Amino acid sequence: MTKLLQWLFGVSALVAVWALLTFDLLDLSLPQTYREVAWPMPVYLLVSFGCYSLAIVGYRVATFNDCEEAAEELRQQIKEAKEDLRKKGLKM
Repeated sequence: MTKLLQWLFGVSALVAVWALLTFDLLDLSLPQTYREVAWPMPVYLLVSFGCYSLAIVGYRVATFNDCEEAAEELRQQIKEAKEDLRKKGLKM
């Protein structure tokens, strides 16, 4: 099962439960307060997911590894390319 199918299955299960609770499709006779809480639940979940995603991106940016060897290699290649272009007559 691919990751997409896992996400689609999870989201569809949540939507089904939300619809059952919101529209009282099973005649569960839930109190009105439960329906009032269930109605905006997709918005709460979307905001929570956004906050979680922002926190994960921030954490990954803060703990990003520096690659000093790769940076030095890139500087050397840039220097070599500039020298090669100067030999060919390009002025920078």
